[in-house]
Amino acid sequence: MSRWQELTGGTSGGEYAARFEALARSGKDVHGEAAFCAALLPAGARVLDAGCGTGRVAIRLAELGYDCAGIDLDASMLDVARARAPRLPWIQVDLAAFDPAACGLAADFDLVVAAGNVLPLLAPGTEAEVVARLAAALRPGGLLVAGFGLDAAHLPVPPSITLPEYDAHCSAAGLTLVDRFATWDAAAYDGGGYAVSVHLLGP
Repeated sequence: MSRWQELTGGTSGGEYAARFEALARSGKDVHGEAAFCAALLPAGARVLDAGCGTGRVAIRLAELGYDCAGIDLDASMLDVARARAPRLPWIQVDLAAFDPAACGLAADFDLVVAAGNVLPLLAPGTEAEVVARLAAALRPGGLLVAGFGLDAAHLPVPPSITLPEYDAHCSAAGLTLVDRFATWDAAAYDGGGYAVSVHLLGP
């Protein structure tokens, strides 16, 4: 069982969506992840939102002209995503078992994004497998973008993966670190408790 399932019971889609709706109404920018990804690739690029939740990132990118799909294991989150954007492909799948072909997707995404603490909330021990499967969904030269907390202040669960461990998983999957930031606003990484990493899949 994933740490996310242990934390939520897989029934928190509506509550999660309502929290972000409240943030948006208060004037907060809830589209930082999408803006970050849009700055990396031109409109029309194929983007996979891995651990997409309620679809917030993918839906925003689709509005900006990107060709998006979302995958997640939590049915309650996907129910919200499907209601909000029924024309986008939303696929329920364990990231550790993700096979693009089995999901009806071509494995030639220009970018895979894993936002919202996806990596620390995986089932323990599956991190390397998930990174490998996400890398396998990319075209050569594609980008894997992941943002996640590294300490208790930035996570709803105890920290479970370090940046050196994540980078090692990426390297094993043929990915090379090209940039790292402290926030989705692209602030320089300073060794703090949250990091947004951009890795490139080699030819």
